[in-house]
Amino acid sequence: MIVRRNAVELEKLRRSGLLVYQILEELKGMVAEGVTTQDLEMATAKMIADAGAKPAFKGYYSEAAGTKFPFALCASVNEEVVHGMPSAKRKLKAGDIISLDTGVQLEGYYGDSAVTVPVGEVNDSVKRLLKVTEESLELAIERARAGNRLFDICGTVEKYVTSNGFSIVREFVGHGIGTSLHEEPQIPNYVDRRGENPRLKPGMVLAIEPMVNAGKPETKVLSDKWTAVAKDGSYSAHFEHMVAITDNGPWVLSRP
Repeated sequence: MIVRRNAVELEKLRRSGLLVYQILEELKGMVAEGVTTQDLEMATAKMIADAGAKPAFKGYYSEAAGTKFPFALCASVNEEVVHGMPSAKRKLKAGDIISLDTGVQLEGYYGDSAVTVPVGEVNDSVKRLLKVTEESLELAIERARAGNRLFDICGTVEKYVTSNGFSIVREFVGHGIGTSLHEEPQIPNYVDRRGENPRLKPGMVLAIEPMVNAGKPETKVLSDKWTAVAKDGSYSAHFEHMVAITDNGPWVLSRP
């Protein structure tokens, strides 16, 4: 069942979304050569606590992993697609890229957003991967309008990414968000004809999150049961925003 939120609920989701935005902005400023992913985790946990919120990811149970995620931040470097686990041993190097994905629970409502940033200078092909992935998200947001269907969002990401020579990760998808971190509907970044294609209505809140590989789309999960990587070792980018469907068009809750 897809829940539609009223104006009061949307304002609460907005506060959660803006908190995640602020945290990601701080983390982006910290990303530099020599910084560890554990440094970023500790900063994330502190910012969430200081805001009087709870980390959405820490303690999140996955049936696929058979365990709870132990961190407030997913820090996915280079070929890591999603759910990278912070480590004091993982130092960022010039030429790396890192996906920063975090979520909060504030006043009972969830916020969730992600961004991928370069560490120092990266080559032109990597810059293009980041640019195309972020642009695919912006194009998808434009389609998040009342009266359109879910596949309008999914197909927009798929068409833009593949026409630029990159590939869509298929095992991981976006999702509805509200009083739970993951709600209906699931939002693949491609048109899955076996899936539901509901009409978009005011009050729906969607976490749209393209995950794009520079090489082939296939992924595998590492022995830690969480970190998903591109099977061919190619770089992977991930961007995410929370978007409310309104009578006046898409409202991105996770940026000012």
